[in-house]
Amino acid sequence: MIFLNQTLTDVKQKIKIAFSHYPLTNTSMPDPNSPASEKTLKVLNLYAGIGGNRKLWKNVQVTAVENDPDIAKVYQDFFPNDTVIIGDAHEYLLEHYQEFDLIWASPPCQSHSSFRQNICVTSGQSKPGYIDLKLYQEIIFLEHNYKGIWLVENVRPYYEPLIKPTAVIARHYYWSNKPLIIDIKASADNIHYAQIPELSLRHGFDLSNYKLKNKRQVLRNCVSPEVGEYLFNSLAERTK
Repeated sequence: MIFLNQTLTDVKQKIKIAFSHYPLTNTSMPDPNSPASEKTLKVLNLYAGIGGNRKLWKNVQVTAVENDPDIAKVYQDFFPNDTVIIGDAHEYLLEHYQEFDLIWASPPCQSHSSFRQNICVTSGQSKPGYIDLKLYQEIIFLEHNYKGIWLVENVRPYYEPLIKPTAVIARHYYWSNKPLIIDIKASADNIHYAQIPELSLRHGFDLSNYKLKNKRQVLRNCVSPEVGEYLFNSLAERTK
C-alpha cells in the first residue's frame, strides 16, 4: 500500500494500524453485540461525504446522498453495500423522508463556521456572506413532519444558534428529536491546522489512490467515526 508521503514512515505505520481496526467487510450485516441487533434499520445519510459518521455503524441498510460524484465514488468504495445517490440532499430529504427509520443530516458548514468568519473574513481572505439556512430548514422540517428518529449535525457557529442544539461534542452541534446523553470525549485538537496524514490517521481513511480536489477538506469534513457510532447507537436504541 502506498501512502501520502514516503518519508512519513511513522505516520504510515500508524495509518496501517488504524486501517486494520476498520475492516472493509460487509458493514450492513447484523452484529450480535450491536445495541440495534434486533432490527436492521433503514438509514438516510444526507450530505454523506466519504462516510466518517457512518464508518462504524452496524446492522443498517443505508442510503447515502452526496452531490459531488468524485466524493460519492470514494464513499461507494468504502461502503459497497450502501445505496449511493448523487444529487441534492436537501431535495432528496423532502421527497423521501418517509422511507426511513432514522435520518442523519450533515448540511454544509462553511457559512456557519466560526473559523471562516473570525479568521478568514476578518482578515480579508474571504468575503462575508449569508449563512446557509438549509441547516435550520431541515431541523424544522424534520421536527414537524418526520415520525422517525433524526439527527442534524453541524459545526459550532460564530453566532448564537437560531435553534438551541440538543447536544454539543467538541466543535460540533447536534440537533435531534431525542435526548442525547453525551458520555464520550471527542478530540479537542485544532483540526484547522491538521494535515492529510494526521487526518487520515484520525478518521481511518486512506485517500492516496483517489484524485480529489481537496483531500484535506474532505477529511476535515468527516465526523469522527467513534462519535458517529456512539450517537447512532444511542438513537438506534430508541427504535426498538
